[in-house]
Amino acid sequence: MHGSFARRLRLTHTVGALVLTLAVLAPAQAGAQRLTYSSGQNISPAYEGWEEDVDGSRYFLFGYMNRNWEETPTILTGPDNNIEPGGPDLGQPTHFQPRRNRFVFRVPVPDDFAVDDELVWTLSVNGVTERAYATLRQDYFVDSMVRASENGAIGAGTSSPTIRANTGPSLRVDGGMTRTVRVGEPLTLTAVAEDDGVPESPRKRFARFDPNLTRRWRPSARVTVNTETGLRVSWFLYRGENTVDFEPPQVAVWEDTRTGAYSPWAPHFINPEPPDDGTWMTEATFEAPGTYVLRCLAADGALDVAYDVTVTVTE
Repeated sequence: MHGSFARRLRLTHTVGALVLTLAVLAPAQAGAQRLTYSSGQNISPAYEGWEEDVDGSRYFLFGYMNRNWEETPTILTGPDNNIEPGGPDLGQPTHFQPRRNRFVFRVPVPDDFAVDDELVWTLSVNGVTERAYATLRQDYFVDSMVRASENGAIGAGTSSPTIRANTGPSLRVDGGMTRTVRVGEPLTLTAVAEDDGVPESPRKRFARFDPNLTRRWRPSARVTVNTETGLRVSWFLYRGENTVDFEPPQVAVWEDTRTGAYSPWAPHFINPEPPDDGTWMTEATFEAPGTYVLRCLAADGALDVAYDVTVTVTE
């Protein structure tokens, strides 16, 4: 009896210690899973899928996840930033925005590319190398509804006749695709964009009836991100080794979900009203000489269109 009681006592103590250990570790592990970093982390290239234009041309679609909230690395094309076969430079970015960036660029599918072939984007950042593998498997096919869902304009697996008819914005950038400017001299960028008004911003729709509803609005819980919709135009640095200052400040093109951020993915954000004539005027100022690629992105929350301007900056 005495030995049996002692074994039961030891077992009770063991179980109790285990429960206590799990109770202590569980919050710590949950907290570790929620850790975010401002710098020092790697970037994961992402294969988003492939799409087909109306003329039958096919394209691979890529994005990335920068695990940093503040660090925006510059990774030049070469051993640390390459796409093969056909590369290393197939139009990928060399300047990386924070966090998740979807459908950033596309690569034409070679005519002789087979279903079992792979196109590989390799990124090495902060000592970590990761790869994205592009294939033509049918389950990677992307249409406008997939884009709208992934961008956060609609919930996963939802659609409507209105959203299916969305054509996305049109965009024109005046002044040509190449420019030259001196360090410290503002470069004027003129973008003209139009949209069909689809999808309409739900936050603006609610605010028309009761402005207080905007303040009480909360993002819905769903498996995809949630974005403000409606036409917006932003410039950002796509390629270049130094920083660029934009005036006025640009709406974020990356998924900044922090409350108060100037971002369509932030709670309570409402797009600035588009200019009456559809013309967005922006000034870009460069701090150092070099060659830069600035990208203008016109988006309605579901679909987008981009235009690149190459700028040579001299002393």
